[in-house]
Amino acid sequence: MNMEKEEIWRLVFVLFLGQLVSFFLAVASFTSSLIAELGTDAPLTQSFFTYLSLSLVYGAAFLYRRQKLLVAWYWYFVLAFVDVQGNYLGGTKPIIGDILVIAGTFCYAFSNVSEEYCVKKKDRVELLTMLGVFGVLVSACEISIIERKDLESVKWSATMISLFVGFAASAFLFYTVVPFVLKMSGATLFNLSLLTSDMWAVVIRIFFYHQQVDWLYYLAFGLVAIGLIIYSVHDNKKANGTTNEDESSSLQYERLAEESSATYNGILAA
Repeated sequence: MNMEKEEIWRLVFVLFLGQLVSFFLAVASFTSSLIAELGTDAPLTQSFFTYLSLSLVYGAAFLYRRQKLLVAWYWYFVLAFVDVQGNYLGGTKPIIGDILVIAGTFCYAFSNVSEEYCVKKKDRVELLTMLGVFGVLVSACEISIIERKDLESVKWSATMISLFVGFAASAFLFYTVVPFVLKMSGATLFNLSLLTSDMWAVVIRIFFYHQQVDWLYYLAFGLVAIGLIIYSVHDNKKANGTTNEDESSSLQYERLAEESSATYNGILAA
């Protein structure tokens, strides 16, 4: 009975983390939209400050531990490159935009699966450190090529700086919580959790702009939440079933080994 309670609390905690990630993504999207409304189009620069904060915070922890890399540096470079493209790619023309969206989706999926492998098999701090370091390098190179003119035309003010800081902070928290969700559940539940980010965006707009929202939004949020719970429960039962099967196979193997050993000893005694 205690084990069942632990599983229930673990499930609730995973769902909570998933919604926390979704909320941070909604906050980052909201601040990014406010930056765009002020006439600034600089998504790479926004990501640059996010990667910079990751490299500084987790890099300090990584250097303090003085451990060697568990994954070769060039794999982290590939992961950072793909992650930057997944956050940046888009377009205004229909055909080109569709191609870029598909490419961005592929990069995003590759990034999620790779991060899941790293946090489950390797080290979370190392992942965030290397993602931050190489993310800074990749985004800085692309800014100098693609976004330099847009960045020069930015009218820096207290409001603009606050929005950039807000985006970097929310995106930093997003990247910080994501590894826990990936490790405790997986990339599938992580992406399903992000379905509610639009709902959180609506909540944020209600709070800031006092907009009236159709009741269907709340219905949609409830349906998504129910879907997440059903998937999590099913996935948890499946995982427990696999664990029980592995334990049963292990016990059966041990019994066969003991029987074989006893038979062999009997033959020697005879």
